Amino acid sequence: MTETAAALQAELAALEDPRMREVNERHGDDHGINLSKLRAIAKRLKTNHELALELWATGETPARLLALLIARPKALGEDELDAMLREARAPKLQDWLVNYMVKKGPHAEALRQRWFDDADAVVAAAGWALTSERLRRARSADDVADLDLPGLLDQVEAEMRDAPERLMWAMNEVLATIGITQPALRERALAIGERLEVLKDYPVARGCISPFAPIWITEMVARQEPRLAG
Repeated sequence: MTETAAALQAELAALEDPRMREVNERHGDDHGINLSKLRAIAKRLKTNHELALELWATGETPARLLALLIARPKALGEDELDAMLREARAPKLQDWLVNYMVKKGPHAEALRQRWFDDADAVVAAAGWALTSERLRRARSADDVADLDLPGLLDQVEAEMRDAPERLMWAMNEVLATIGITQPALRERALAIGERLEVLKDYPVARGCISPFAPIWITEMVARQEPRLAG
């Protein structure tokens, strides 16, 4: 049977849970669909880029989330991804677009540079998120030689505390990632985190690491040291 965007929209609408929508809307996501059920539909559809584009064109968040699960990352151009991010205002859509499309496609570095200092804080946050990804993926100092890491710390120190929430989180992740992956800059990253106190009192579930950068850095470095020693 040929799947159509209209039929899938109806299927998604039938999965709406008003209580789940109420919870999601507190975080800016305008849908009430269990994401495990959404992933099950994507698994049934498999990769289908043309259908993904049709679903995205509906403008509906559930359909767009499904689109990102069945689209082909390498088939999306840089300008196309830029436009998609700018019109995707739901946080979950933004996260999935960056994680499932941009990071897996050929334009991640170009878009990182394009978005990093964008006037739109949501777009800039995506650029910072891609910077964290580059730092995590680096295997040597040469892999991040083009990044001005002391300059990044200067910017975090000057701007993070007063940044809009989404950008603040992304900057905080860069701060923590520099502290975790760059021993020479760890002391400064810790000091910035301690001084700014961003997310210091953020509640976390048992067994999870606090997003407060000094705790995050210290915990992750402690986990790495036994592995490096071995």
